[in-house]
Amino acid sequence: MRALVVIENRNMPSRESSDGFHSPASAAAVLLRSGYQVTSAFTCEQALPLLPGAEACVLDVPVSVFSEWREQLTVHRALPILWWYSEHTANLKPSANLGSIAADGILSASMNPAELEWAFYFGARAYQTRRQWAKEREQLLTRLEERKWIERAKGLLSSMRSISEAEAYDMLRKQAMNERRRIGDVAASVVNAYQLLHERP
Repeated sequence: MRALVVIENRNMPSRESSDGFHSPASAAAVLLRSGYQVTSAFTCEQALPLLPGAEACVLDVPVSVFSEWREQLTVHRALPILWWYSEHTANLKPSANLGSIAADGILSASMNPAELEWAFYFGARAYQTRRQWAKEREQLLTRLEERKWIERAKGLLSSMRSISEAEAYDMLRKQAMNERRRIGDVAASVVNAYQLLHERP
């Protein structure tokens, strides 16, 4: 990875040198010295235009605000997000209740260029795995929701038409094929129509 966006926290004045540039141990300075193309931002508004050209984002911010930053950024673009560990950013103990901090990796000023490269490599893999899990979870939840609609529609059809649930399922499947729709959508239409017709005024 070469093009990085580094989010820096303005509330850490000790991080800047007298000329206003990055202190030697800041994420931006360390990554620049290690050969990465770095653009820095202090606010979400500054960061958003930089995200399309970035391969990863490094949050050089206190761990207590990591999740807030990550949420703001990933709404606009999904990419690996790593946390920069330092005495300034580790403002809470690991045992603190931080909720779900989904960092794809951790970096620090003590890492040499090879270690940083490996950290970015494994960070990218962790990111891809997390994305795949999220996609599979979403598909599973969709299937479960679809199954609920189908079961309800089967129950209604078998009751109204005095047929077995297997026959009711066949009706739904044939209707879905005729309309070129998903069987879950047809089942939802049946349930919604029934509720509409039998709704009390």
